[in-house]
Amino acid sequence: MSRPNIIYMHSHDTGRVISPYGHAVQTPNLNRFARQGVLFNQAFTVNPTCSPSRASLVTGMWPHCNGMIGLCHRGARLNNPDQHWVHTFKAAGYRTVQVGLQHVIPAGQDKGFEVDLSNPPWDKNVKFPLADRDDTTSTEAAKFIKSKHDRPFFMECGFIRTHRTPPEREGVQWHNFERSPCGEPDSPPPRPLPDTTDTRRDWADLRESVRQLDRLMGVVIRAVDDAGLTNNTLVIVTTDHGIAFPGMKCNLVDAGMGVMLMLRGPGGFWSSSSSPDAGNAMVTHMDLFPTACDVAGIASPQWLQGHSLCLLVTGKVSKLRDEVFGQVNYHAAYEPQRSVRTTTHKYIKRYGSVTKRAMIESGWATQTQEPEYLFDLRTDPLEISNLARDPRHTGTLKDLRDKLSMWMQQTDDPLWSTGRVDPQSGMDFNSVHGP
Repeated sequence: MSRPNIIYMHSHDTGRVISPYGHAVQTPNLNRFARQGVLFNQAFTVNPTCSPSRASLVTGMWPHCNGMIGLCHRGARLNNPDQHWVHTFKAAGYRTVQVGLQHVIPAGQDKGFEVDLSNPPWDKNVKFPLADRDDTTSTEAAKFIKSKHDRPFFMECGFIRTHRTPPEREGVQWHNFERSPCGEPDSPPPRPLPDTTDTRRDWADLRESVRQLDRLMGVVIRAVDDAGLTNNTLVIVTTDHGIAFPGMKCNLVDAGMGVMLMLRGPGGFWSSSSSPDAGNAMVTHMDLFPTACDVAGIASPQWLQGHSLCLLVTGKVSKLRDEVFGQVNYHAAYEPQRSVRTTTHKYIKRYGSVTKRAMIESGWATQTQEPEYLFDLRTDPLEISNLARDPRHTGTLKDLRDKLSMWMQQTDDPLWSTGRVDPQSGMDFNSVHGP
């Protein structure tokens, strides 16, 4: 049997807002996919911002190790583009294909794929709905999958959905989504967002965007099945980070770090044969590179910092880690943060920004951020009650502080050695935020 095909299919800003994770959203294609494969209930990004999250997935490294400390269209970049997984699979004889959004390699630079079916790069002056590109993405991906293949293929397939419309771009046709089928915002947004008419409408728009994403991903999944490639194709479905609502995306709480993650295919990723407890272990995006290598039967590069999910689904281990670490460096501004999460607690350390602190002290905001946060995830899953100042939790606070400090030291985090993360030359914080 030849090496399996590998398809990495990803969305923008979806978090876990699909029905397999309990949300009242119409996602029949992803429901079916989840029933066939393995759904990971405790999957996390390692950086809840766009380019860093994706870069960690495709390099198998922490953002401060691979260099992607901010957005690629604002000048952040990989230290070594050859560590992108496309080069590993190309060297192993795979036909490498990129379709749609990727958001790791800057526009105009060689992405390293043999076949590039991606849409034109994001342009702040674009005057047509960018969401239309998603339909082209699913069509082109399906067309390639159904074509004749003389060797295994490795495909990245990225969708712009479910990215939201930034207020500064309301005059541009960023998205062209319909309202929810009932025409009314009939469901309250998730806590702790306020339940108002406006937030219900906003939540209904996101749910419709998710429904459209399900339709698009369904086109790609059906193409695999219709082409008779189901049994020899590993399909990975995930998103970059949490949804773009206040306190979620760009934040180290679970609502920002938690991601949908489902795999179907060889390597043990069938619901009928996988270990029953595999889906409940804490896993991260960095585990996907070693997983793909495992399934393909090729050696994992030495720089990988994650672990193969094959160990879980085959029952060789019951867990891959005791902690999940997270970070934020640059997004719209410099605001470094680090976190460590166990199965029971979350610790977040904010290192602060001199400029932002000065703005706050000048009345820019009415409430400052605490330097440290400690949450008991068993009794406070929404991470609302900060226990860092509670003397009853001094022992837990110290333990997680120590775990975070040790990880930062072991991974040569610049926040540990120098106290800051310096921007790369050419990084720009004045450009309009793209997808």
